[in-house]
Amino acid sequence: MAEVISLMDIDEDDKHQEQNGSQKLNKGKSVATATDAKATPWVEKYRPQSLADVAAHRDIVDTIDRLTSENRLPHLLLYGPPGTGKTSTILVVARKLYGAQYHNIILELNASDDRGIDVVRQQIQGFASTQSFSFGVKSSVKLILLDEADAMTKDAQFALRRVIEKYTKNTRFALICNHVNKIIPALQSRCTRFRFAPLDPIHVTERLKHVIDAEGLDVTDSGLAALVRLSNGDMRKALNILQSSIINNFFATCSQHMASQKITDEAVYLCTGNPLPKDIEQISYWLLNESFAESLTRVSETKTRRGLALIDIVREVTIYSLSFGCNDKLQLGSLIATFTQARSALVAAAK
Repeated sequence: MAEVISLMDIDEDDKHQEQNGSQKLNKGKSVATATDAKATPWVEKYRPQSLADVAAHRDIVDTIDRLTSENRLPHLLLYGPPGTGKTSTILVVARKLYGAQYHNIILELNASDDRGIDVVRQQIQGFASTQSFSFGVKSSVKLILLDEADAMTKDAQFALRRVIEKYTKNTRFALICNHVNKIIPALQSRCTRFRFAPLDPIHVTERLKHVIDAEGLDVTDSGLAALVRLSNGDMRKALNILQSSIINNFFATCSQHMASQKITDEAVYLCTGNPLPKDIEQISYWLLNESFAESLTRVSETKTRRGLALIDIVREVTIYSLSFGCNDKLQLGSLIATFTQARSALVAAAK
């Protein structure tokens, strides 16, 4: 344990040494702070701090912003795929209501961990029933956030229904889930529902460009396009892939300057384990032009060398054929025709 020295015991001759030591200590703190900043996951480092920072769903965000400003915030049910901004949206609402210290004022639970009826009867009801004190905050209404609410048991959801009714006067509930069909109708009817669809590629691109500029990264246009494509509208996934690509390149090149590395589409695909587009193009060519034995040998060799899963190859080859074979209308017609023929064959076999 470090020795604590009182300033009253320091002689005049020792003050200079103390100042030098303080400078070294401060320098050490700066280095530690910088290291901590680099170690912070980007999904948290670049989480929106205000409603204006939310990447998409402006209609939903503007509606919630207006309700919050008018002090008419209802119980909320936010649902949709992962990484589409549900939790970020409700956290910035809490920041707007209570200021920077909102974590000390709201009750935030992850229902996948705290999913039983005892949690509703003890933690949630206990928090909702206590007196609300507003120490300089903008709202006296308390807020309870239940993330992954679709993991709650049915008994817990029925108990929560009664708690919501009883404490509506001074408490607001925000339920966040991926699958709204797992929320009982009695809870859904007590909340205003907002669906967060997968993010549009243009919104993912804009947010990624913001992070790239803030981190001083060198990402090619093809690398950025690969990030957007592989994210599938999941902003969290896009940021994780970007940060993982940086780390992989760092260890691969043993570079001391991560910001100077160039992130290409190949680096992104290799980092995520997805097949490279050129590999899929080559595999498609073999399937269409080579013999069975030759195709089997070459595809197996590529699969082993690249460490690819068969399901990834099948999915990407299918996407490749859909993208380059012909237009969407003809592909849709082919799909419907295939099912129509199968249905006719089943009807004929039944007769």
